[in-house]
Amino acid sequence: MGKDVIVACDFASKDEVMNFLDEFKDSKPFVKIGMELFYAEGPQIVREIKQRGHKIFLDLKLHDIPNTVKKSMAVLSKLDVDMTNLHAGGTVAMMQAAVEGLTRPDGTRPILIAVTQLTSTDEERMKKDLLINEPIDKVVMHYAHNAKIAGLDGVVCSPLEAGKVHEVCGNEFITVTPGVRFADGDVGDQKRVMTPAQAKEIGSDYIVVGRPITASPDPVAAYERCVREFVG
Repeated sequence: MGKDVIVACDFASKDEVMNFLDEFKDSKPFVKIGMELFYAEGPQIVREIKQRGHKIFLDLKLHDIPNTVKKSMAVLSKLDVDMTNLHAGGTVAMMQAAVEGLTRPDGTRPILIAVTQLTSTDEERMKKDLLINEPIDKVVMHYAHNAKIAGLDGVVCSPLEAGKVHEVCGNEFITVTPGVRFADGDVGDQKRVMTPAQAKEIGSDYIVVGRPITASPDPVAAYERCVREFVG
């Protein structure tokens, strides 16, 4: 499986994201469209970015009863995104329903991954706020295993957990890892972070990078640096 850098386009409007993408003259980065942009601009923004030639990870983190998630995934499958996700905490039944909904009549579907624990959640928060008293590593691996049982393609996890996920679920099980920062950058509000080179070494398949690229004075150079460090 080829590694790739996904750029988190966490912008509030169409103008902002299009101005950002206009800077990339010679490449078409794989981009993540999250809640902020999707809720601001609706499905049309996905169509327009797709028409520009970009692969799209639609990051909406669905979490609801199985039937609602199934119907919602059926709608998202028509947007021709390349990857989408849900919360593993919604149970195996919900994840199985999501796979059913996402699968098109011809049998194809986008890559479907599950969020184990958000990178802003550390073990103290998990225990205090969520009343989950197991170690975070054990929880992440259990959620990843559930996702595999449900027929998903992989998980979103911290780079710190990517290697272990592959040990538990196999090398073909995809790890998509946010919380990646350059060694000389600001970690922001992420609790569990790693550099692109470290993420590569530990076994991440995709890294999601936002502010180190989008807030850079030279986003194209920052993206290219990320690709060099992670893909090689």
